Amino acid sequence: MEDSATPGPRGRPVGHVLGIPVHANGSMVLLALLVTVVYGNYASAELGLGQPWAYLIGLGFVVCLLGSVLLHELGHAVVARRNGIGVRRITLELLSGWTEMEKDAPTPRVDAAVSLAGPLVSLLLGGVATGAALVLAKDTVPGQIAFQLAVSNVLVAVFNVLPGLPLDGGRALRAAMWALLKDRNRATVVAGWAGRVLAFATAVAVLGAYQLGLLTLFGVVFVLLVTLTLWHGAGQSIRLGRMTGRFPLIDLGRMARPLLKVPAGTPLGEAQRRRAEDPRPDVVLAVADSGGTLTALVDPVAAERVPVDRRPWVSVESVSRSRDALTSLPVSLTGEQVVRALQAHPGAQYLVTAGEDVVGVLRVADVAAVLEPKRAQRT
Repeated sequence: MEDSATPGPRGRPVGHVLGIPVHANGSMVLLALLVTVVYGNYASAELGLGQPWAYLIGLGFVVCLLGSVLLHELGHAVVARRNGIGVRRITLELLSGWTEMEKDAPTPRVDAAVSLAGPLVSLLLGGVATGAALVLAKDTVPGQIAFQLAVSNVLVAVFNVLPGLPLDGGRALRAAMWALLKDRNRATVVAGWAGRVLAFATAVAVLGAYQLGLLTLFGVVFVLLVTLTLWHGAGQSIRLGRMTGRFPLIDLGRMARPLLKVPAGTPLGEAQRRRAEDPRPDVVLAVADSGGTLTALVDPVAAERVPVDRRPWVSVESVSRSRDALTSLPVSLTGEQVVRALQAHPGAQYLVTAGEDVVGVLRVADVAAVLEPKRAQRT
């Protein structure tokens, strides 16, 4: 279970709850089918149910699991809203979910409250289901479903409060480290490494349990897959913490590439010759009308695809993108605002503006090089 201000898996929209869009990840269909069959076979063997009733019971169990996941995520969402954080959407998977926030928590206290709200809901659901399981007969369908829901919700609550990202407990750890270090980004990296340590320790423990005969091979594979997901999520958290720590280095005034305007109708070969003679570094070719107003940017990829012997006969407009099709970024935007704008409007090039004037061009590769310099050097 995860709450995040960064885009997560969106899936397909299935409705709204409390005004929040709810999406369902397509990958959960296969897992839902698997759980339906496995639980249906269990109900058939243990409760003596015939077909198709056993599989209908399995499907009912899947619906109950999804309801538990939804309530867990609503716990995050409701607490976030009460603290002034908007919620974009909830995305459901069968055994997990994502709550996508409009912004990060403003303080460590709010971060911890939002993070722990989900596990608290799961723990309450587990308590209610446990009470129902104690009242209902064990050899009945309602009794078995109540027992399974009690176990699954309690396990989800306990697992999610473990102190390592991307788990909810990892977010609580991040909040504590944030309060201690006074730096949310460093706290994210610390909690991410805690998640990796947790994943490694879990894998070692699972393999040890298998050697002692405490786990079946199926159980080992399942838990190791969960552990692998945890390791990957922890790595993403470390990467995100490092990247967000570099947001202040994004300065559009400094990073904007200068423009070289050529008149409409200029052959591509001639435009490239002028650019090669321009003493300014990283010049971007642009197309201007008769009044000198920028109308389009030359697409460097499309331009390179034109054979060299054809470039004297191809106009720059044919390998350009209209100004109206490009996103404009005011030069005054902060680094975080730039990144969010790039996420909202994916592209390769952006116009950097000061009022009505275009002062340069930002390429997404330049932002990536600032945020992840080591990766940029490898490529």
